[in-house]
Amino acid sequence: MTGRLVAVNLGTVTEAEWAGDASGRSGIDKRPAEGRVPVTAAGLAGDFIGEPAHHGGPDQAVYAYAEEDAAWWAAELGRQPRPGVFGENLSTWAVDVTGAVVGECWAVGSALLQVTKPRTPCRTFAGFWGVPDLIKRFTLRGAPGAYLRVLREGEIGAGDPVEVVDRPAHGVTVGEVFRATTLEPELLPRLLDAPELPEPLREKARRRLAG
Repeated sequence: MTGRLVAVNLGTVTEAEWAGDASGRSGIDKRPAEGRVPVTAAGLAGDFIGEPAHHGGPDQAVYAYAEEDAAWWAAELGRQPRPGVFGENLSTWAVDVTGAVVGECWAVGSALLQVTKPRTPCRTFAGFWGVPDLIKRFTLRGAPGAYLRVLREGEIGAGDPVEVVDRPAHGVTVGEVFRATTLEPELLPRLLDAPELPEPLREKARRRLAG
């Protein structure tokens, strides 16, 4: 499967009372970058991360959200979301982000990225959008976007193809992981079938199943 990048977005510093960390600063407001953007194991060069305890790191180096899902929210909320407004680094087109299999690899530009987990919405997201019940609505919608780790550093830019070059046979998708950890706990055993899922999430599933 091959889609493309609509935009590559970098976080700007936003100061607000709804910002999640102690400093009151957030990097959720991401704006499209011009030209090629270097991708390292830590994420995109120039991307501001306001809450490193909860965002960023090897398993959350890059966040992707589909333009098709953004279009659904445009109709739902009666506003036209621009690329980056979901806090995503990669705005994609014709890429099944919710249906992406945990561990599948995307060749983008000269970089190689691997799908790791869904995004969990937080109060910073709701505050940025000014929609108090957004977390509930985002959860019910079940299209959370996907975090990716960087397997090969490189450069990416708007218009680059997104090619799925490897897909694990276990078939556990980003959407399944999100539903398992939110509204459908009966899916939790599936998480243990995906060794590429970050260990803290697998351990959380084991604890909940044991309890």
